[in-house]
Amino acid sequence: MPSRLPRHLTRAAFLTLGGGLVASCALFLGVSSLEYRNLALAFAQRADARVAAVSQGMNQAVEVLSVTNQLFAASEPVGRERFADFTRALGQRHGFIQSFSFHRVTSQGPNAAAQHHDADFFEPLAVSSAIPRVGPSHHEAVLSALALARSSRQPAASTLFALAPGADGASAGPGFELVMPVLDKQGKLVGDTGVVIRGQELVRASLGGAGLLDSDDVIVSVYAGDQAAADTLLLATGHAAPDSANRGNWLERWLAPGHPGFSSTVLQAGGRPWRIDVAATPRPFLPDHMGSSALLASGILVTLLGAAFMQASGRRARQVQQLVRQRTADLRLSNRRLIEDMAARERAEKALVQSEQRFRQLVSMSSDWYWEQDAQMRFTMITGGFTEKSGVAVQGLLGKTRWEYVPGLLDSDEGRAHLAAMQAHEPFANLEYRITDDRGDTRWFCVNGQPMFDDNGRLLGYRGTGSDITERKLTEQRVHHVAQHDVLTGLPNRSLLQDRLGQAIAYSTRNGRPVWVMLIDLDRFKFVNDSMGHKAGDVLLVTVAARLRSSLRDSDTVARLSGDEFVVILSEHSEEPLSPAIVQRVMDAVAQPVLLGNKEFFVTCSIGVAVYPSEGTGSENLIEHADIAMYRAKKMGRNNFQFYTPAMNEESLERVRIEGALRNALERDEFVLHYQPQVDLKSGQIVGMEALIRWNHPELGMVPPNRFVSVAEETGLIVQIGAWVMRTACAQNKAWQDAGYQRLRVAVNLSARQFGASDLLASLESALNETGLDPACLEIELTESLFMSDVTPAVELLHRMKALGVNLSIDDFGTGYSSFSYLSRFPIDVLKIDRSFVSDITVDANDAAIVTSIIALAHNLKLAVIAEGVETAEQLDYLRSHGCDEMQGYYFSRPLPAHEFEQLLRERRALALPALTMESVEAAAEAA
Repeated sequence: MPSRLPRHLTRAAFLTLGGGLVASCALFLGVSSLEYRNLALAFAQRADARVAAVSQGMNQAVEVLSVTNQLFAASEPVGRERFADFTRALGQRHGFIQSFSFHRVTSQGPNAAAQHHDADFFEPLAVSSAIPRVGPSHHEAVLSALALARSSRQPAASTLFALAPGADGASAGPGFELVMPVLDKQGKLVGDTGVVIRGQELVRASLGGAGLLDSDDVIVSVYAGDQAAADTLLLATGHAAPDSANRGNWLERWLAPGHPGFSSTVLQAGGRPWRIDVAATPRPFLPDHMGSSALLASGILVTLLGAAFMQASGRRARQVQQLVRQRTADLRLSNRRLIEDMAARERAEKALVQSEQRFRQLVSMSSDWYWEQDAQMRFTMITGGFTEKSGVAVQGLLGKTRWEYVPGLLDSDEGRAHLAAMQAHEPFANLEYRITDDRGDTRWFCVNGQPMFDDNGRLLGYRGTGSDITERKLTEQRVHHVAQHDVLTGLPNRSLLQDRLGQAIAYSTRNGRPVWVMLIDLDRFKFVNDSMGHKAGDVLLVTVAARLRSSLRDSDTVARLSGDEFVVILSEHSEEPLSPAIVQRVMDAVAQPVLLGNKEFFVTCSIGVAVYPSEGTGSENLIEHADIAMYRAKKMGRNNFQFYTPAMNEESLERVRIEGALRNALERDEFVLHYQPQVDLKSGQIVGMEALIRWNHPELGMVPPNRFVSVAEETGLIVQIGAWVMRTACAQNKAWQDAGYQRLRVAVNLSARQFGASDLLASLESALNETGLDPACLEIELTESLFMSDVTPAVELLHRMKALGVNLSIDDFGTGYSSFSYLSRFPIDVLKIDRSFVSDITVDANDAAIVTSIIALAHNLKLAVIAEGVETAEQLDYLRSHGCDEMQGYYFSRPLPAHEFEQLLRERRALALPALTMESVEAAAEAA
């Protein structure tokens, strides 16, 4: 809402008044600015004229001096009379000149102050005494000007000084002297000429000559210097002349520099600056601004007249509006009843039309359609874009019942219930049925219906709605499939597997034929994932799933259990009995090469088979027993299959018990280390020991490693156990060295899990730092299988381990994939011959040849050789005769607890080594 105006002033009058005043003020300011600029321009012209007049007077004074100087510069000598005649004429012509003088130089000195001058001529002589030039009374101002003139060879003016009073005793005011050096033809200083100037008369004569002296509206102040000061004021004209000393300050207070009524100019004359200030005297405002004042007054007058006119017009308009409002109110009052009646009828008609339009729009915009049937249940009308939404032409449905155009509807329970409801004249809802549309695609519809009756309760027919639910049905099918199938392979998942297994067991129970459940686990699948990535692993799983399906019957179930585990359900039929050949066919299909990227992989599998019905295998344990059998196949070297037996369950239960107890063994300090000596075969002395773990279980007693190490490997506990072994063995070796026993090395086995751990190097370094053991006293034993799968990173890791200073040995050399080309790349220090070769070297020529070859190979590669499992003197002699470096085995000592091994060191026990003879060597060779 606009702001409220005073009651006595209309809005139009207020706007007119305000706008007129603003416009008048704007015009006044504009014209005033123009007048101000004209005044400033006029003042500038007047100030320039006065500055030019004063400058011309100064130049005349300098010119008089120059003329006088030229008199003495001529070659002819000048006498007093000639000087008097010459200067008298100049003095009469220029009344501002006080006197003329000529001074001759009589002696030379180092500076102007030390020179002596003779005053030769003064004109007129009456004033000569007023201007002393030589001796103590000489004016400093004149001497300074004289020095400037002689140095510049130009006229120079002195500062102001008081002139002698005139004959009437009146003050002559301040004056100054112009001096100029006199030079001979050789440029030598002869003397100087001087002219004493009455400053005030010079300025008055200059301004008067230009007709500018008697102007009262302009004040001119001349200063002998570039600053306005009382002691440098030469003359100030106008009414402020008596107070000339303060005139500059008063003017600057009222008319500051830059103001249009003030001008300050600095001239150069006689080698000195002269400041000329020109200021305009204050004037009344009106005489200089008649135009703007008249414009302002006329604008205000016109504005007031316009506002008065608008005020009168506004009052008349308000009176007319009030009369119109009264007439309008009467007219509205007379027509209100008629309008209300017409409006009520129009609203009723519009509501009816909108209701019908709303219904039609909702039907057209929704996915539903509207249908009607007669009393015989035949379609009479279908609207709502049925053909476009359903893909079925409307003409094909009109005149038919629903069960006539939906074949097989009455064959289902839902169809028969629907017919019964319609025959009973009852409503129905959510009837779903399937049809084939005109394009041959399957469509699903959902319909709802209500019966229609006349006033007598007789059935007229049915009406209702229908919708296409094909997308919902397809989504439900996809969700059902995803919920029961593996996303990657498309095989049934665990949920569907349980359903299929239940069906297979029910079928077996009915016909008395067995059911086989195979649990298939891929060998070395983790290696594929680690080396090629998870995408390659997914490709392998999809390939294996396809091979499993192609190698079995369509009636068999192949499901993915988890990871790389698959389950197969085989039901026996009369024409196809089950046999191990089927299992072998599955293994052969999986073992075919697989191309992953540009590499060819051979992947095998281990299969466990559980049979139903059989002893000890119930229907609920089939998959569990197949899993136990599969683990037995893994233990037996992989790439084979095993049928479940009750004995396997006992082993599995023991494995579970061991695994449970193993998790708490470290916390309960149940592990102990035994040490088996390693003996030098040349000296017979103990040079090292191998740390072997034992588990002192409170209930099972001393558990050997072969019962729990494999479980620790599978569960990953071997990493923590291995770290404890490493730290304990290093600490024990360091303690024996600190106790004064000989320096020994301790060998510690490294598991596959430890070798693949990311913190292996940090763990080794931490164990050495915490215990303080010299790295050279620690030997890490590795099996060939640890690094043969991926050689390049293994070589790099071994070199980093070697950089710590520890020794590296290959344990059980010859039992795995022994590659001599790879062996040369590894930073290995020791090869350990497996006990399986040593045990038969005296009776088996092949084992003897292998041992001899290993020793020769190691020595050629500058490696030491340790033989494990030496138990007889014959084995010892054979190894010594073929250059084996060290041995360990029961022949010298079994693995001992720490306190017994310390007793062995305390006793300095050594291996008795008889001297080798040719007979013993030949006997060993003959035995080989």
